[in-house]
Amino acid sequence: MWDFIPPLSDDELQAYADEAWAAEAGLLEPGWPDELDDLEGLWLVSHDLGEPAKPVSSVVRATQSDAPTHPAGGPACGCSALSPLSTADGNRANRERAGSAQGREAGGPRRDPQALLDALSATVVQRRRATAEEYRLIALIVEGAALDPDPWVGPDPTLDLAVEDPRRRSVAAVRRDRIDMAERAAVAEIAVQLRLSEQTVRTRASHARTLQERCGLAWRSFVEGRTSESHAVQIARLAGTLPRDVDTWRAFDTVAAERAERLTPAKFAVAARALRERVHAESIQTRHERAKRDRGVWMTAELDGMATLTALLPADRAHAALTRLDRIARHLHAVPDEDRTLAQLRADAMADLLSRGELDREDAQPASVSSTRPTVLVTVPALTLLGETDDPAILDGYGPIDPYTARRLAGEASSWTRILTHPVTGVPLTLDRTRYRVTAGLRRWLGVTSPTCVFPGCARPARECDVDHLTAWAEGGTTDDDNLEPECRHHHRLRHDSLWQPTHDSDTGTLRWRSPLGHERGVDPPPF
Repeated sequence: MWDFIPPLSDDELQAYADEAWAAEAGLLEPGWPDELDDLEGLWLVSHDLGEPAKPVSSVVRATQSDAPTHPAGGPACGCSALSPLSTADGNRANRERAGSAQGREAGGPRRDPQALLDALSATVVQRRRATAEEYRLIALIVEGAALDPDPWVGPDPTLDLAVEDPRRRSVAAVRRDRIDMAERAAVAEIAVQLRLSEQTVRTRASHARTLQERCGLAWRSFVEGRTSESHAVQIARLAGTLPRDVDTWRAFDTVAAERAERLTPAKFAVAARALRERVHAESIQTRHERAKRDRGVWMTAELDGMATLTALLPADRAHAALTRLDRIARHLHAVPDEDRTLAQLRADAMADLLSRGELDREDAQPASVSSTRPTVLVTVPALTLLGETDDPAILDGYGPIDPYTARRLAGEASSWTRILTHPVTGVPLTLDRTRYRVTAGLRRWLGVTSPTCVFPGCARPARECDVDHLTAWAEGGTTDDDNLEPECRHHHRLRHDSLWQPTHDSDTGTLRWRSPLGHERGVDPPPF
């Protein structure tokens, strides 16, 4: 299957091997493109750590007397900035090691495994450097938006004494909100440009700032490609939870940076958590009380009609909950003719208790729990409902589910909303609103035509969004499906308080977004 990929030439293999050797020997220094160096004076965030950046291709010139010996017999010959080999023997050794050793045999070209491994190592180092640079640039852009909000939210209205704030905020409050919205607008710009989630962009900017401020050694190691992104993220996440104390940061950074260069990510995660416990000045009780504020429950969609339900809880309550589920599962497992595994029984018991407040099996004897019937929205093709086809139904907030589950949910439903769809394209054509007031029916219809927030990249379900007028009511806009779209509260504010603006073509119905920097992006296609 790899026959279409051209093999590396001898010169390419030798260049990669020499670059890897030079980096390991300390002759190759990380740096950044020259055009980026001009930005250094404009931002507070910097990767320099006290030293001027140099181009990626730059190396330290070494003389014959002080240059380390290349594993093949002398200094690397593939790095043009390094001193050349003094004898032809070194060149011959390098050729035999990387390129010439690839001589042909009956089975085809043969390549030196060590040369390939060196090339792989060099590629990984470059990728890590590029990732660190990505983090740095994201932090620079977000920090720059806070320092100069005008490109993102427009001129400062507080500079005009004749202008009154319509929300009657103080000057300080207006300026504080401008900085906040400028950062949000910059994050959205990066996210749309790179096809990332906004939370990912914020997290990377935060990790870069944490590493630069608190863990200089770990940041340097990441920048130079000696540690992976996984190591750097783990260090930043743990360092961000340390108290604001320079000595504590230094103690954590010194050991964490060294361990990150020696351990795999899984082993490093264990060691780093233990290190954090040793250097943390606060008691574990104080930290636990603060950590409890982050408790929550969320769902992650999986394949084939499955989903993972995750709960972040205090350890004692999580252990107690699992113990009860295990006790119920073992009780059910002892019932004659029960063929489910303990794992399946635990899952079924949890689902029954949470969704109905009782178990399917009366002999499990769970504690009494009050039950309320939740609302579940499922869109089922009519032919699937009648059993004529096996086209999947759509569970709101999840996606496709199997026809059997859809028909079971339909049989349990106490009420229906009829949606007519095109028999070929599946596009919704109309909604039966006879059961609803106009506002409720219209919102339901918008949830069908736009299942999520219409801002690019946002996956917030429409049922949790604000319904916004594309053309404002005060400007003659109407309250109908052609002029309304769901926007989550965050992007609703971003639209009105920054330079992000939607444009709607009334003839085609096309909606596009224009960013503060002038880039245009259409809305995402429906997820299902």
